[in-house]
Amino acid sequence: MTPEPGTENVEKLATFTLDEAARSELVRTASELTFVFHNAAGWPTAVVMSFLEHEGTFYVTATSQRAHVRSLAADPRVSIVISNAGTELLGRQMLSLRCLAFVHTDRETIEWFLPLFTRKLGGKSEAFAALLDSENRVVVELRPVGVTASHDSRRMPGDGRGDPDSGPRRNVRAASPPSAQR
Repeated sequence: MTPEPGTENVEKLATFTLDEAARSELVRTASELTFVFHNAAGWPTAVVMSFLEHEGTFYVTATSQRAHVRSLAADPRVSIVISNAGTELLGRQMLSLRCLAFVHTDRETIEWFLPLFTRKLGGKSEAFAALLDSENRVVVELRPVGVTASHDSRRMPGDGRGDPDSGPRRNVRAASPPSAQR
């Protein structure tokens, strides 16, 4: 008899994906994503960025001189990864999307974006928006074209930690390995 996935090993995780409600909650709760692009030398490269989601589309901001913005002229295909790290959501949750990126330099888009973005991130939103509203500011629109992967450890026996009697738990920072404590 074949064991239930996640009970003897964590090799076959395809069934432990985020459902639509969990995806929505993750996107609504998280404030950062990993933005993956190809640099000028062709290497996959990534940066962590704060984001805003609006009607199924993701938005990030940077200045036009940043490498990840410049790279979009050559190839607008990017990936983004959102996880529940740093949130109060239980378990380990991850969503990876393939997107097409569109760079907006117009004032109308920037003026629409900045108040929503700074409100999501908290703090004194007017002061934060003023700080971000710089000469070379751009808004990058990320239109999802497909889900690359998703994962939801809460759907695994024992939250994927090998203890079938335990339930999902919050992400906690692991202790340093013994070699790092010397």
